[in-house]
Amino acid sequence: MSETPAALPDALLTQLLDLVDRLRDDSAGFLDTPGDQQLWYNRGYANGMVLALRRLGHGERLAGRRPDDAAQLAAHLALPWGRAYRHGETRGSDETLEITGTHAT
Repeated sequence: MSETPAALPDALLTQLLDLVDRLRDDSAGFLDTPGDQQLWYNRGYANGMVLALRRLGHGERLAGRRPDDAAQLAAHLALPWGRAYRHGETRGSDETLEITGTHAT
């Protein structure tokens, strides 16, 4: 995590957090729906966004938005929906860094 938050316009950070919330709301039951790869991808995308924003130093603005529990996901990661989750997580993180004009370190 960065010591100093990356400078982001407040409106952009608000839009990113709104997207995280929308994706998480829409995928709230993802653990109960194994096999729905799109649902798992969306949840992973939101998780990747949270991870990227934490790395950028915006943990305080994330408030109660925490990364998904890795222990709950572990049994699913080798399965198609688990791989969809990981792909979404990677894309969510990468695209958040791209949108914010920062680079992965």
